[in-house]
Amino acid sequence: MNALPRIVITGIGLTSPNGNSLADYRRNLLAGVSGVKPWTIRHVGSTLAGQCDFDALRWQKRKELRRGTRAGSIGIWCAGETLADAGIDLAQRDRSRIGIYVGTTEHGNVETENQIHEVAQYQFDLSFWSHHHNPRTVANNPAGEIALSYGITGPAYCIGAACAAGNLGLIHGAQMLQLGEVDVAIGGGVSESIHTFGIFASFRAQGALASHEDPAKASRPFDKNRNGIVVSEGGCLYTLERLEDAQRRGARIYGELVGHCVNSDASDFVLPLAERQNECMRGALARAGLAASDIDIVSSHATATPLGDQQECEAVRAVFGDSARTHVNNTKSFIGHTMGAAGALELAGNLPSFDDGWVHATINVDDLDPSCEVRNLVMNQPKRLGRVDHVLNLSFGMLGINSAVVVRRFTG
Repeated sequence: MNALPRIVITGIGLTSPNGNSLADYRRNLLAGVSGVKPWTIRHVGSTLAGQCDFDALRWQKRKELRRGTRAGSIGIWCAGETLADAGIDLAQRDRSRIGIYVGTTEHGNVETENQIHEVAQYQFDLSFWSHHHNPRTVANNPAGEIALSYGITGPAYCIGAACAAGNLGLIHGAQMLQLGEVDVAIGGGVSESIHTFGIFASFRAQGALASHEDPAKASRPFDKNRNGIVVSEGGCLYTLERLEDAQRRGARIYGELVGHCVNSDASDFVLPLAERQNECMRGALARAGLAASDIDIVSSHATATPLGDQQECEAVRAVFGDSARTHVNNTKSFIGHTMGAAGALELAGNLPSFDDGWVHATINVDDLDPSCEVRNLVMNQPKRLGRVDHVLNLSFGMLGINSAVVVRRFTG
């Protein structure tokens, strides 16, 4: 039986609350710069959120921006940036051999809420209902908007996987390359979540919406006084290729995707289960042919909810408790929870460790919760490791979906 093709990352395009390029994003993570700011949204009022400020008109025309969605615009930005970063010239490529796989969570809520608000101003006269509503709200919208924008005629669709969706977009793109369905895969996740009041209202009703007098300190995973999630928007899409194709064209390689696993808790709508998270991590390690002690950085999912952080730390301790080499960090402490984009953005924050040898910190841990103690948890200040060979990226979501991705430093 022939071995599966090796899959590598050759481009990264992102927008986050604290940076619109990998270089700026990484610089702010190492410098401890938060992207969480005050935010006001109808029916909820004043709250906090991670907000992006990319230049949408760099890759879109104003007419396209008006017709489309915020999630689509984020996706178009990230796709343009990742293809440019990878050195992919679409004019020289067979666009039917390029696939687009975008992880999403809340897509469609924003447009429906906005439309209902609009017609409410006119006593619900549906003649004011936009004919753009249906294409804006279909589940494949962000991927479809990317395909339309760049004339990509290969498969383009979205993967609904709650807050594990960013990892799933990456995994799915890699699998389609290995199957030979496409020659280039654009994979990752996007989120427009801050533009729907419903997500804030729901988290508040659950007692899981973060608050703090200093917005920059609101997202505080592992801290004893953490009080919930900071909702954020953002996106990150990767250009993925088979190794031989990337080498043939002399592409820069950020890392090699060597392992992944997806499973389900099958236990609760919202509450996570450490046992299944443990199994997911071990599954990704097994697929990569690695021991826990081979992992340098575990990029945690922790959202700053009391039980969620505890369960994840229990799982991490069970898998990595004896590994002196493994360090644990968290990116949500800087940017909040970008929902469908979280897994993809959090991996991007750690990939530069292969080049610079640093692991960025988890900020805002002023009083570590004893139930969240894990060996080598990097808190408040980045740490120099010298050499980083493997990153394990964790992403979990509602209805019990778990995902883990292992990326290796590329050495040939």
